[in-house]
Amino acid sequence: MTVYGYYRCSTTQQDEERQIRALKNANCDFITGDKITGTSDFNSRPELSKLLNEMETGSTLIISELSRLSRSFIGMVNEVSNLLERGIQIITLDNRLDTTRMPKEITMLIVSILGYAASQELQQIKSRTEEGRQVAKSRGVKFGRKRVYDQFQIQQILKMRDQGDGYGTIARSLGMSRGTVQKIVNREKNAAVGIQ
Repeated sequence: MTVYGYYRCSTTQQDEERQIRALKNANCDFITGDKITGTSDFNSRPELSKLLNEMETGSTLIISELSRLSRSFIGMVNEVSNLLERGIQIITLDNRLDTTRMPKEITMLIVSILGYAASQELQQIKSRTEEGRQVAKSRGVKFGRKRVYDQFQIQQILKMRDQGDGYGTIARSLGMSRGTVQKIVNREKNAAVGIQ
């Protein structure tokens, strides 16, 4: 039966070439993948969803490591269990899982351990990221989109507001969104009365 290869990269910065090369070396008949985070649900991964629908009993799925399927403990256990129920084998290139060589009970024990470890790792990444954000904020780093307006535009907005022009009128005349104009006016008002 067909041997399918699946890769997943979390970000556009990650290079999927390493995974694709490894899958080719593993003699996959068909290779596909998604660029999306490991925390995403399966409905957000079009290539994986398509692949899982195409696979038939007797097929084999090869992935670099089990976390390519999911970083969630529940997601990993459920997906592996579903594939095994359909008679689809799973092999990871990190040599931690090969369902062609082990009974289902051992497979599910290994998947549970790997799923737990992946979930813990994800929590640590989130925790470190949040700690980093808090440290950066305390140093005055601003997060979010950069301002796309200058001091002259701010003065124009405030002047037009003082003249009684509405947010929509100001936004249209300056080529901004109504929400941006409103935000600028509110921020400037708050700054004038000393509210941070």
